[in-house]
Amino acid sequence: MNKKLAAALSGGAVLVLALSGCSDDEGDKVGAWAKTFCDQAKPQIQKRADAHQIIISTAADSKPAEIQAADSKAFQDIANADRALAKAVEAAGAPPVENGAKVQQDAIKELNATAVAYEGLKKQVDALDPTNQQKFADGLQGVADGLTKIEKMDQNALSKLEDGELGQAMAKQPGCQKPTASVPPKTSASPNAGSGSGSGATSDSDADSDSSKPTKKASATPSKKASATPSKKS
Repeated sequence: MNKKLAAALSGGAVLVLALSGCSDDEGDKVGAWAKTFCDQAKPQIQKRADAHQIIISTAADSKPAEIQAADSKAFQDIANADRALAKAVEAAGAPPVENGAKVQQDAIKELNATAVAYEGLKKQVDALDPTNQQKFADGLQGVADGLTKIEKMDQNALSKLEDGELGQAMAKQPGCQKPTASVPPKTSASPNAGSGSGSGATSDSDADSDSSKPTKKASATPSKKASATPSKKS
């Protein structure tokens, strides 16, 4: 019943910068800004990847109560990570590019808005009744539908930072690149599985998505859409 939700997450709402360096930029102001931001962003990108893994791991055989607990925690972890990313953009200052101050403020605003949206999904999950599997499955589908909308917000949150010279500079920074999975995905998750700094990372389906392929600029564009409907466990 969690498959649609997992599909949405594995589709690319990760804000991971899977990149390849594109030019031989020297140690200029743009590169310095990218390093400042990406060094702060690295643990938050990992936290988001861990949270996605928690949700994807519950998609197979977990019980409704386990799905509810894991998804609730994961959504809160993503929200916290997005707020921390917004603070990282703020702390780095306006990037030394054209309209840098506006680029910075737009990214901060959109990351904070995405955090609020994920907290809304957390409340939606918390309100589900895991003792009624039919209603739980229907409610979980509504959560997955909401997640699909948030993907568009995720896509836009850092899009302007990822353009042009700034995106190329970020591409060279390890902190802004896709984190490596530290443990194999699990087939189920307990309510205590995977803390924000936990052991999970990106899933196999996430690693296989087009968004994980190196591009010439940072890419947070979803490459897959949720297509499966939540199954109902007997």
